[in-house]
Amino acid sequence: MTEPLLRRLSARGERLTVGALPWVAPVYRAMPQVAEVIEFPFAHGGLQLRARRRLAKQINGQFDIAYICPNSLKSALLPFLAGIPKRVGYLGEVRVGLLTHRLKNPPKAQRPPMVAFYSALSGEADFAGDRPRLLLDPAVVAATLRQLGLTRQGYHVLAPGAEYGPAKRWPTRHFAALARQLALPVVLLGSAKEADLCAEIEQGCREQSRPNAAGKIINLAGKTSLAQALSVIAATKSIVTNDSGLMHVAAGFGVPQVAIFGSSSPLHTPPLNSQATVLWLKNDPGYQPPLDCAPCFERVCPLGHTRCLVDIGAARVLQYI
Repeated sequence: MTEPLLRRLSARGERLTVGALPWVAPVYRAMPQVAEVIEFPFAHGGLQLRARRRLAKQINGQFDIAYICPNSLKSALLPFLAGIPKRVGYLGEVRVGLLTHRLKNPPKAQRPPMVAFYSALSGEADFAGDRPRLLLDPAVVAATLRQLGLTRQGYHVLAPGAEYGPAKRWPTRHFAALARQLALPVVLLGSAKEADLCAEIEQGCREQSRPNAAGKIINLAGKTSLAQALSVIAATKSIVTNDSGLMHVAAGFGVPQVAIFGSSSPLHTPPLNSQATVLWLKNDPGYQPPLDCAPCFERVCPLGHTRCLVDIGAARVLQYI
């Protein structure tokens, strides 16, 4: 979702180096406007001040401007410690003294879609047409497909994960019901944390025979790097996801996709892709009773039913594949 910002900066002549955590870095390497990616040696949690000071010393004097996309205090520390003269970011987490150019952080209820939110850091306007774009070397994609035994557009991808929590995850039994109705092979993608979800889908397909015997399940959860997963997504016939990082990756590659929303809102983080179909019962006038509880933005359904996801059946998703 930061890619349109980077494209704007590159178009006006800025040479871009992106600092990113290792599990995000491959996405930035799929952005042609990025000249260099520095992988941060930081882990989740804590300021890790010593590690930030060490890296700040290494990059001191190398950069003129820092665009700080996250709203956290620790994300603003490194540019400050590195003495980067111009540091642009949103106000938040008492970091006013760490920024030289501060944008007012709008209330959550009034916050624009995240692409526009990030693009505003450029100081420009008119973000309505901004759509993320990703590009991979075709030779790299072809090599990855050969390694995994796949052929371009010869499979569908299902990505059942959503890091935030179960209130954003379409039930695995629905994913399995959908997979059983697809003629092409089905590739299950996810991190090692999502291996159990993918195993449930795989088991659901084994317990009930698939009507189309040509199809098979290829469970790659926890078995690929993010770079490999990008190639698999870039070459797929279609992909079905929750509101997740892989949803945005698929949008960046412009592949046909179905994005299923539950507790979150496509008004805030939509897949910006002309080939995307968004399913969200909140804005479905035919769904009764209306989902007055959505979007709740909770990790787990506070009401215990997760109707927003459970009531989207596999047959409905199949219509758009």
